[in-house]
Amino acid sequence: MKRMGRKAAIVLAAAGCAALAGCAAPAGQISAGTIQVESDQNHVLSVNSREQVKVEPDMAEIVYSVYSQASDAKLCQTQNETDLGNVLELLRSQGVEDASIQTSNYGLSPIYDWDAGQTISGYEMTTQVTVSDIPIDRVGQLLSDSVDAGINSIESVNYLCSSYDEAYQEALARAVDAAEVKAQAIAEAGGFALGGILNVQEYSSSQELRYNSYSAAGGARAEEAAAAMDMGVMPGQVEIEADIAVDFLIQ
Repeated sequence: MKRMGRKAAIVLAAAGCAALAGCAAPAGQISAGTIQVESDQNHVLSVNSREQVKVEPDMAEIVYSVYSQASDAKLCQTQNETDLGNVLELLRSQGVEDASIQTSNYGLSPIYDWDAGQTISGYEMTTQVTVSDIPIDRVGQLLSDSVDAGINSIESVNYLCSSYDEAYQEALARAVDAAEVKAQAIAEAGGFALGGILNVQEYSSSQELRYNSYSAAGGARAEEAAAAMDMGVMPGQVEIEADIAVDFLIQ
């Protein structure tokens, strides 16, 4: 009977602690703690914790393209190569390393005149250019200069936080501290003494949070997109979140 009473007390304490956890948890945390019985002497208290750190992006990645159109396939390809060469020369002249420049999607295709019975009226070619590791304060001017050099379509501008890893580690540390505060409140409410950490589980974080993107739907005309960007680069902030579960020993 004494053992049964002890287990019943644990169940009641767990129910009361769960209600308390909803009041004691920091803003943005909705998970409650649970008490798991390991033995008559030692028990495990499990809590979830989630914390965020906001950072300002300081680097950018630009994805744009060179589009060419001509009546002859060879002429179209030559024009595209010339414009692409001008863009690459501009990037290198502004100190962009070759390792930060990637060309892709070399697409040469015919242009059909459907009104004339699906006859070929010309050719078009697009080469995509991705430029990374660009300081934020150089994005607007680089876009404008690239348009002058031959870029005529801007797909997106992705803002990157180079201090993502450090900020994520800070969020993890905050999450552990918040978990301990929550566990202490739950343990006290249940009449237990909080011991050390037995286990910590880190839930996977989204690497997409490294970026804050400006996208030109469908690939905007380069002149319009560059003009808009050159008015002022406003990357905003990136919210970096750490989500963990912590098991504490309680007695």
